[in-house]
Amino acid sequence: MILLVLVALVVLTLDQLAKWWVVNNLPFREPQNILGNLLIFEYDRNPGAAFSIGTGSTWIFSIVATAVLIFVIWYARRIRSWVWALVFGLVLGGLLGNLTDRLFRPPGFGVGEVVDFIRIPLLPAIFNLADSAIVAAMILFLLLTVLGVGLDGKRAAKTADAAEVPADGATASENGGTASSATEEADVEPSTADADGSESSQDPESGNSTDGRDRAESRALLLGDAGGPVDGRA
Repeated sequence: MILLVLVALVVLTLDQLAKWWVVNNLPFREPQNILGNLLIFEYDRNPGAAFSIGTGSTWIFSIVATAVLIFVIWYARRIRSWVWALVFGLVLGGLLGNLTDRLFRPPGFGVGEVVDFIRIPLLPAIFNLADSAIVAAMILFLLLTVLGVGLDGKRAAKTADAAEVPADGATASENGGTASSATEEADVEPSTADADGSESSQDPESGNSTDGRDRAESRALLLGDAGGPVDGRA
């Protein structure tokens, strides 16, 4: 936001200083060659919009410029990157430069004529620094839009990729957690099997010892019964 304000102030200051110099030093509508035929300064007054568009509708452009200015200031709060701050700063400074002329230059408030002085033979109109700032902002705007750069300065494709990475990581974590649970269950099952095995191994031992005692007692009883008659005959 600070960069946006600084850019706007620089554009506004340079535009108004240049117009002040032109009004006080250049004759009206007399071309002055600066770089041969490549760059010509010619003081002119424009009651229309940028590049002398809409001559005769000054008050309409004043209202439109004010509305756009308010929108730019409101929308600028969303900007989180220096490049978009530069774009909006150029637009804001250009709007303020020409709106200042319409509000405070003759013939009257809201219908003042904008001072133009830059002529390039390749272009069909005379313009000023404020117009140049707005055009530069539009070129940057189109470039950033084509590249998919958002107001945060990040490209849309990179933002989408970054959003997919946490989702993949979460899936991997869930899969890892499932695998860990399965491993723990597998570790628990052998332990249970071992416990069951120990119990089953103990049961046969106890059963075998019981059967041994029963057989020993049976033999003792049989021997006792057999010995009785023998002793009686004797």
